[in-house]
Amino acid sequence: MRETETSSQPWADELRTHGLRVTAGRIAALGHIEAHPHCSAAEIHSALVGGLPSLSQQSVHNIVGDLTECGILRRIDLPDAGSALYETRTRDNHHHVQCVSCHRVEDVDCAVGAAPCLNPDHSHGMRILEASVTFRGICADCEAAEAAGASREAASAAEPSAHRA
Repeated sequence: MRETETSSQPWADELRTHGLRVTAGRIAALGHIEAHPHCSAAEIHSALVGGLPSLSQQSVHNIVGDLTECGILRRIDLPDAGSALYETRTRDNHHHVQCVSCHRVEDVDCAVGAAPCLNPDHSHGMRILEASVTFRGICADCEAAEAAGASREAASAAEPSAHRA
């Protein structure tokens, strides 16, 4: 198994704190998600299966499910993401920004700082714990690519055809 980008000891301690066994799959998954936030179970499996050949896709789904249930991971369901994404940043009330073109996802810190950071006009008798906001836009790379494509289309439309009869 290749070495993870982060030390495994803090993750082992975190697993034990939540009453979970420390396994190579859990440690590897946590290390990968910490280094690559907002990744799917399929991406985690693809990244880890070379170093852990016995790790199945179902095992990865079980790992992220268990770790989400106990609060070590946060599951994110965003529009157009294709599948659930996972991150290790769980102890704050941050939000996300997602590019509508390439679907890149980045963290956005809470505007106010204390959960829930947004208050509805009516809570229907519920104590609000958090607010989940997804900002959607176009990242600079996608916007530049779209502009370049539009410029090429305009230039080719303006060129006279050399093969006119």
